[in-house]
Amino acid sequence: MAKKEYRVNVYADEFMEEVIARVRYNQNLDFWDGRNWQNGGMGRHKGITKLKDGRYVLIHGTQWQGEKDWAEIISPEQALQEILKSGNTELLETKKFTELKKMYEEEYLLEDEEDLEEESLD
Repeated sequence: MAKKEYRVNVYADEFMEEVIARVRYNQNLDFWDGRNWQNGGMGRHKGITKLKDGRYVLIHGTQWQGEKDWAEIISPEQALQEILKSGNTELLETKKFTELKKMYEEEYLLEDEEDLEEESLD
């Protein structure tokens, strides 16, 4: 997976009207589709990080000529969903995403445990 060592603009929302931060580019939400590392379509990549103030940032990367990489602030719930959709749940083990791991354990693993308990009662 090619690694770009530069920073991208972070915008408050998808309308890209105001740059509020700059983050190091990453593609840690990409997955192997059998031919390419990608997430979000051919030539498109996604990454996730966290600002010092605790807000989560979704990075949108592109290999398409004329398009620029950019990033946006997302909610913790959206951040967790992006990690789960990518299948890269090992990101939850990093210190940066401790809050998301806790959410995951409370919202997703608890349901699994309850289902197992119900099955054992049948």
